[in-house]
Amino acid sequence: MKDKLVITSSPQFHNGDSTLTVMWSVSIALLPAVIWGVIMFGLSALWIMVVSVLSALLAEYLLNRVYNKSTLWDGSAFLTGLLIGLNMPPDMPGLAWIYVPLGASFFAILIVKGAFGGLGNNWMNPALGGRVFVFFSWTNHMTVWEKPLVDGVTGATPLGGVKSGLLGYSGSASNPLDLLNDVTNSNLTYLDLFIGKIGGSIGEISALLLILGAIFLIIKKIIRWEIYVPYLVVFILLVWCFDGNRFGTGLFTGDILFHLFTGGLILGVFFMATDMVTSPITAKGMLIYGAGCGFLTFLFRVYGANPEGVSLAIIVMNIIVPLINRYTKPQLFGHAKLEAANE
Repeated sequence: MKDKLVITSSPQFHNGDSTLTVMWSVSIALLPAVIWGVIMFGLSALWIMVVSVLSALLAEYLLNRVYNKSTLWDGSAFLTGLLIGLNMPPDMPGLAWIYVPLGASFFAILIVKGAFGGLGNNWMNPALGGRVFVFFSWTNHMTVWEKPLVDGVTGATPLGGVKSGLLGYSGSASNPLDLLNDVTNSNLTYLDLFIGKIGGSIGEISALLLILGAIFLIIKKIIRWEIYVPYLVVFILLVWCFDGNRFGTGLFTGDILFHLFTGGLILGVFFMATDMVTSPITAKGMLIYGAGCGFLTFLFRVYGANPEGVSLAIIVMNIIVPLINRYTKPQLFGHAKLEAANE
């Protein structure tokens, strides 16, 4: 009897990546932003990140005991805690620097990830889930910003300064940067925004260092262009078309650079929207998902009550990823003919 050719289901080839290599690679890519956050805000920022990471590891240990697994050092919990720490304000009053990041990490690991079966089964990005949980639980602690350790730089986040500055503003600023400098008596430039000499969350302030980390992940083929390219393209087009209306300059005058270099956009686009578990599995689905993230980020940031919109935008798109996967899955070869034969 001749040997039969056995063809297994795809994928047939393994590129060598594992959970461990992917998670630790992303953590390494974030290291420059971590260092810059500590340089700009001091040891308070470092302790908040330490608490976030240690809390995430503790929660993962407890989860391992429940599920009888050994995923403590695969890098996933460490990365979740690190992202939570980078999304925290750099200083908090009293003991809030302990219980706020601890609450975020525990919610991210035990509820968002653990309650649904562990890594690979979570329905939204755990770090974003933890951040949003503490944002609505301790809003007063999550919206107080420390002034960076640089002379002449405002402690307010640029987006927050612009959002509040537009209320009752009677000056002549025609773009968000001029408005920010006017209402905060500062002298910021686009280079300051790009480098990260501004107020904000610990890890979101330096677009330069985050982009360098993203390039590292792109070279290693860990993140997909089908997500971050449509995200950025849709967001940029909408800002350019409509954001100028807020400053009386009309359509097609929006300040693209200001929105790219401020807030959590770069951190969200490259390090959280691209999460493999909570993003679509098809290329077409990724394009839809990325475009949806860009649209919602613009909508929440420009027209919403809060100055930022990245976290909520990505979470909303995470929720509809199963629907995107359902309607973008490719037709199986020979599937229709097989059904006809069975009839």
